[in-house]
Amino acid sequence: IKQCIEKEKELSNMKKIIAILLALALTGAVALAGAEIIETGKTVISYSKSQGPYTELFEAAIIPILEEQGYTFDCLDTSELLLADHALNHGEVDVNVEQHTAYIDNYNANNNGDLVGISLIPTVPAALYSVNHSSLDEVADGMTVAVPNDASNTARCLLILQKIGWITFDENVESTSVTVDDIVDNPYHLDFTEQKSLTIPAAIEDYDFVAITGAVVWNARESLQAKNAVTLAYEDVLPHLILQVTVKAENANTDWAQAIVAAYHSDAFKAYMAEHNDGLWWIPEELQ
Repeated sequence: IKQCIEKEKELSNMKKIIAILLALALTGAVALAGAEIIETGKTVISYSKSQGPYTELFEAAIIPILEEQGYTFDCLDTSELLLADHALNHGEVDVNVEQHTAYIDNYNANNNGDLVGISLIPTVPAALYSVNHSSLDEVADGMTVAVPNDASNTARCLLILQKIGWITFDENVESTSVTVDDIVDNPYHLDFTEQKSLTIPAAIEDYDFVAITGAVVWNARESLQAKNAVTLAYEDVLPHLILQVTVKAENANTDWAQAIVAAYHSDAFKAYMAEHNDGLWWIPEELQ
């Protein structure tokens, strides 16, 4: 009996490995730097959860796929992404799915971090909203605009305004790091206020326009609908703004991390998104 149990465990582990390799082979996703998958035997994966749609999607669509492979999960609730990244960087959790490459890079640079993205995931785009105006044509001299005050998302939202022709940036500045100070042309003399992303929806009536990231929009969607907020423009989802599965660099090629990658690339996940995407999600080509 003991031999049968051990044999069954071996077969179960082999099935996990085969499932991961097949999914990665079919989609072109590979372990970082071409490294081989590191077998750890780990079956309990811990993740952080702050406010936003990405962990909700992880819980609804990815965890069930991985549970079928024998994984179980522990969740750490955090009030904001910065705290979630601290927990990840210090090894308190294994993974989070709530940030893009620009945020990862900014976190690493300012917090001696060692975080890496290992797979693109569906993303909710940032957008420009208003409850005081119903058209971009209503923009006028001296109007007020609120944007997030964290570096990566400040740039992300300001680029929407450049896209629609309201401002122009110094062409010598990297788009990932532009700030209000890099604006070289502001023909409407727009008055910008930077504030914490999560506080912008509640203050939307105080501004002519607000630029909000996708996760914040998701959390505040009922409030925005109740206030009859109008969506006036979406961002172009640039590569550095696509959400990522994020882990510590030392774990990037582990079996459990690559199992998460494989789940996002699986047919089961494609089927889930086909059924549940109401148009809010932008899905990377490699996941389609």
